[in-house]
Amino acid sequence: MNERIVIVEDDESIRKLLEVALGSNGYLTKSFDNAREALDYMYREPPHVAIMDIMMDGMNGIEAARTMRKSSELKSVPLIMLTAKDTELDKIIGLDAGADDYVTKPFSVLELCARVRAQLRRSSNAAHEAADKNILELGGITLDNNVREVYKEGELLQLTFKEFELLKYLMENRSRAVSREELLGNIWGDDFFGETRTLDIHIGTLRQKLGDTAEKSSYIKTVRGLGYRFIGGGK
Repeated sequence: MNERIVIVEDDESIRKLLEVALGSNGYLTKSFDNAREALDYMYREPPHVAIMDIMMDGMNGIEAARTMRKSSELKSVPLIMLTAKDTELDKIIGLDAGADDYVTKPFSVLELCARVRAQLRRSSNAAHEAADKNILELGGITLDNNVREVYKEGELLQLTFKEFELLKYLMENRSRAVSREELLGNIWGDDFFGETRTLDIHIGTLRQKLGDTAEKSSYIKTVRGLGYRFIGGGK
């Protein structure tokens, strides 16, 4: 797949240079001479990397970076800032605003392309790590948070929303016992004023679907006086 790069630069000569350089490296580019138009486009089509000048008329690059980092659509887009300012304070301001990298003018086109590749690698690695973390496997139970499905030894279990959330929380915290209050607060919310009996009923139905019995709890253990712990086929 050709990665999409958005260029935001009000200097036409630099903008054209970047278009040619990135295009020759196989990237698909979209260029803008102002941040507002670029943001409007990126909300609709989030790029794989954004390259943005700081000193621009209207909304400057710092404001645009802060806007991106507050946006659910753009907060994870790698952002490389371009600027003629090269003091340490200027770099700190840019990085604190949300930039992932900071390149000062004049710059080497080859170096900039290398920095783009580095950001793409980091973004790809982060996406894979996030996907891996969304899949929990223990004791024959596989929980896939990407599609919200749970399998026991390859067989799909039909869990309710709350049962899924309970199992996920217990599996994520399998190294310890989790109190009833903690489970209620995290699954039902801190403003839940019901009884802990609500939790116990959901744990009971979840246990049944996992195959636990009154005689033997292979997956969810009751910790007397505290709450529950996921033991995943253990004791």
